[in-house]
Amino acid sequence: MRLYASKIPAIVDSVTTALVDSGDVETDNREEFQNDVESVLREYLRTNRDITERSKDILEQRGLPYSELYRIRRQQAEQADFGIGDDSVNWIATQMVELFMRSQYVDEIYVDDPTLRRKIKDILRKHMQHDEDLDREVRKHLKHLQDGTDSFEIEYQKQLDMVKRKHGLT
Repeated sequence: MRLYASKIPAIVDSVTTALVDSGDVETDNREEFQNDVESVLREYLRTNRDITERSKDILEQRGLPYSELYRIRRQQAEQADFGIGDDSVNWIATQMVELFMRSQYVDEIYVDDPTLRRKIKDILRKHMQHDEDLDREVRKHLKHLQDGTDSFEIEYQKQLDMVKRKHGLT
């Protein structure tokens, strides 16, 4: 699963509706509550970008092929106690719950942590599901290329950019 910056406003609105409007979380300042939610999502994107860049640097320093990027990223994420891929939903949900517990803009939380975490995860999965859908659509256009080759990786990125633009995800 992947978080796209263009999806952040929709996720913020969904989390606010699901938690504040339903009465699970009480806040006097809805705008600041939304800023808190957005800050967790933006921090996730920033950290993810940093880990990816660090991983690319490691590949270059060690002279490893680009196919090792996922493995190196996974190692870097584990060292930083950061969730990537399917673990990203858990990491973001945990960060949000922890932020709500200490935020001055959250007056009261009326549900237990597991319920709060589950609601947030459901929202995140719904908005981050696009990753698998995009991958399937891109791979349909690349049946003529062998997976794992340099030409596949190059064409995959080109097709992915086109599909993202088509669906308004860039």
